[in-house]
Amino acid sequence: MAAHPSPAPRSPLLSSHLPAQARGSADPSPGSGLARFNALSPEAAEAVLLHCCGSHRWAHRMATHRPYPDAGSLLAAADEASYDLSQADLSEALASECPEELGHGAPYAALLALDAAHAEYERKFGHAFVICLDGHPPEEQADQLLAAIRRRMGHEVDEERSISADELRRVAQARLLDLTRWLTSADGLSATEIGLFAPVG
Repeated sequence: MAAHPSPAPRSPLLSSHLPAQARGSADPSPGSGLARFNALSPEAAEAVLLHCCGSHRWAHRMATHRPYPDAGSLLAAADEASYDLSQADLSEALASECPEELGHGAPYAALLALDAAHAEYERKFGHAFVICLDGHPPEEQADQLLAAIRRRMGHEVDEERSISADELRRVAQARLLDLTRWLTSADGLSATEIGLFAPVG
């Protein structure tokens, strides 16, 4: 998901925050990626976690509570950390998000409509539109995004903030799964690769 009608494309949500080799890769042995995550230094772990959720408190908590025995424990801890975010933590996480983008095959008219809808949403709510599109095929994403933005534009600020927090929680889980897949597929983590996960914000 990289095409965007604006001159300077913005970074999409979900797995595109991770290195290219992480996206769409299968995880034949889920434990190995998690083991590598558990073995990262505290600094490296927080750096990669900030690409899953932009709250420094969330990332620190997730890094500190390692090791995680299995993927279920990792995702449960992510949920708990997300639910415990303060309003300031949530604001920090939302500020690090970028509008969702569509792939090269998306019609130009859809890209323009989405660009305008994102801009209108950001003017009203003060942060990027956050939605988890896991499970939706690429050809449905334009319709899903436009419909969701238009529906949520009718919300009051407090109601939309609550919905955004829940979507952010789901997005963080999806990114964590992408992270463990990438760590499974990698032969090792060099300093350059860790640099790809430089802290957000």
